[in-house]
Amino acid sequence: MGRQVIIQELPKGELTAEHFSLQDAPTPAPGEGEVLVRTCLISIDAANRAWMQGATYREAVKAGDVMHGYIVGEVIRSGDPAFKAGDLVEGEGRWAEEVICSARGLQKLPAHRPISHQVSVLGIAGKTAYHGLVGVGLPKPGETVVVSAAAGSVGIFVGQIAKALGCRAVGIAGGAEKCAWLTEELGFDAAIDYRGGNLFRELKAACPDGVDIYFDNVGGEILETVLFQMNMKGRVVCCGAVSQYNATAPTGPRNLPGLVVVKRLRMEGFIVMDFEDQDAKAVADLSGWVKDGQVKVVEDIVEGLENAPAALVGLLAGANRGKRMVRVAPDPA
Repeated sequence: MGRQVIIQELPKGELTAEHFSLQDAPTPAPGEGEVLVRTCLISIDAANRAWMQGATYREAVKAGDVMHGYIVGEVIRSGDPAFKAGDLVEGEGRWAEEVICSARGLQKLPAHRPISHQVSVLGIAGKTAYHGLVGVGLPKPGETVVVSAAAGSVGIFVGQIAKALGCRAVGIAGGAEKCAWLTEELGFDAAIDYRGGNLFRELKAACPDGVDIYFDNVGGEILETVLFQMNMKGRVVCCGAVSQYNATAPTGPRNLPGLVVVKRLRMEGFIVMDFEDQDAKAVADLSGWVKDGQVKVVEDIVEGLENAPAALVGLLAGANRGKRMVRVAPDPA
């Protein structure tokens, strides 16, 4: 018997913890080509909320479903010869203590400790930052990189990777305290509090030579503001739109497509799986930067499966600092 988190009701507007319920469920048995995994860590991502709005790059999450999510865990029983009990794996699972996963959707993980790094810097957050900036943004030394939600799961790594590649890193975050932390602790060249008053003016002051690459995690008004300050042939990396996920009437930039044409901008969306063939290089580079101290790992770990709904609600409100995840069980021995 194990516990699982069910989506009791799909939200119409702002998500709350009351949209979920915690239930007991019998331990499932894996069939052929399936693996039973004991969940150790669940990644908490803004994309979890987007999945509730309908089909995206994957199927929609529906009322009555066990909540979907990216997990790291230990194989308990396997119905596939590629996996055995005790293997550490990652892949899409559910918000549950025990979950059946398709063997085709799982990857074995190395014996790296702590395993939380497989969710943060070496996992979905670090790879998203790396592939988006390097593979889509195509940074050159000396360029200015701006990233929104800069104190969040992906943003902290975007700025640090930009610095490691010889770029100037400017973060946009909510609150003076987060902004000071970005510059003083993580080495960003500048950070702007989007709640502070005049984002346009402050961004112009922080980026006197304009913006070459904008890594967009939020969409909406912030995207609109940054577009005005993009340099000719700048690149906009579209990773997410967290400002819109709880909105009942989403807003988009009013300066599209005009500025894209006038400034010859390139806007490109991506998901991390697009670059699976480059994962080994991403992990090697990220590991090297961590070892050299160029990239600091910041993790926001919430204890207990029962707290997963509140962890997601808090993330959408900007309560996290660094990569948020939920610990369901201890690291395997």
